[in-house]
Parts: sequence; structure tokens; C-alpha cells
Amino acid sequence: MRTALVTGGSRGIGAAVCRRLAADGFHVIINYRTHAEEAETLAAQLGAEAVCADVSSRAACEQLFARAGNVDVLVNNAGIAQQKLFTDITEVEWRRMFAVDIDGVFHCCQLALPYMIHVKRGSIINLSSMWGQVGASCEVHYSAAKAAVIGLTKALAQELGPSNIRVNCIAPGVIDTEMNAAHGPEVLRELAEETPLQRLGTPAEVAAVVSFLAGEDSAFVTGQVLGVNGGMIL
Repeated sequence: MRTALVTGGSRGIGAAVCRRLAADGFHVIINYRTHAEEAETLAAQLGAEAVCADVSSRAACEQLFARAGNVDVLVNNAGIAQQKLFTDITEVEWRRMFAVDIDGVFHCCQLALPYMIHVKRGSIINLSSMWGQVGASCEVHYSAAKAAVIGLTKALAQELGPSNIRVNCIAPGVIDTEMNAAHGPEVLRELAEETPLQRLGTPAEVAAVVSFLAGEDSAFVTGQVLGVNGGMIL
């Protein structure tokens, strides 16, 4: 049985990805940092394994991979967000954003690759954001980190192509998650109206694209940024 590791897998998009990959027949490793109860409950439902690790820490990621073993599919989903005027962002907030949203991707990719290169197969799927493509006011540090995820994806896909390892990126739009619920119902209603499909996306719809990129139907797809945004960003 192939193994899929999903970082930030306890809630929202990550949990939907875990459910979908388990349904696809993967043994799923659910990484989480703080939401132990949700992760353990989900693991019990899926016959999966929940492992606590802060992906911003190299040492924690090394322990995560020691528990996970060989990984065939890596989904770098863990991330944080914050809305704040650029002039008010502290250095600590800036560095924490990059530590989680891009350093975590770096750590996990490096640790997954020795096995993937050895067997000459694998799929790495990185979660960015449409704001990483076009930028968002009051989310400069988030937009910059998510843009870095896109750059890493494209460059790494070029490097790993000869080893038959595919690296792709998903850039979700406004998805109906607990994180986005912080915007409030009025803002979410406005965002839905600005979306050509006139609604918010669902975590399951993002998970379906992860499933495609993890499977053989996407065997000739690498270095791509797939927007799951209802047409909001073209």
C-alpha cells in the first residue's frame, strides 16, 4: 500500500485531503501541530496515523518522517495566515509566516526525496493560494510566502523530472473553512459574489484535485499551478 503524508491534516482542506486519499487506497499519515483531538478522531475513522510535528522545525520534521517511513505522496498543506497592515507586521510575525508556509515545504520535500529518488517515482503536491498568484492587500507576508511556494514548485519540478518525480501546486481561492470563517459572513458573502461561480469552494473540491495529482491520471503533469478558485483568478 502506498503512503501519503498530509501536513496540517487535522482540519479544513487538510482533513478533506486525508479523507479523499484514504478513499483512494493510500495509507495516510495525518500531521498536525495543535489539534490533537481532531487528528486522532480522523485517524481512527480512516485507519490512518496521526503524528504531531511543527513543520517549521527541521528536527520535528525529521521525527515526523522517522514515524511516517517511506512516503510516496507528500501533500504540503500546513500553513498559517494573518491579516495585518504591512507597516504593522512585526519581524517575529514575518519570520513565523515564512517558517511555516515555506520553510515547512522545504523541510518536508528534502526529507521525502531520498526514498522517491531511490525508487524513481513520487508526487509532491504543494498548497499555495490565489493570493500567492496576485497578492492581497493586508496580507503581504502571507502572499509573499505563498508566492514562494509557487516558485519552489516550478523549480523543483524541473530538477526532479529526470527522476520521474512530479511536483505540482494547488492555488485555492476562497474555500469554506474555519480559517476563512474569521472573515465574517458579510465579507464571505461579498467574496462569493465576486467569484464567477457565485459561491465559495469546498475542502472536498480541493481534495479532488489533490487526488488527481496524486494518481496516475496526472502522470504527465508536473510544474503546474492549478487554480481551484471558481474563476476568481484566471
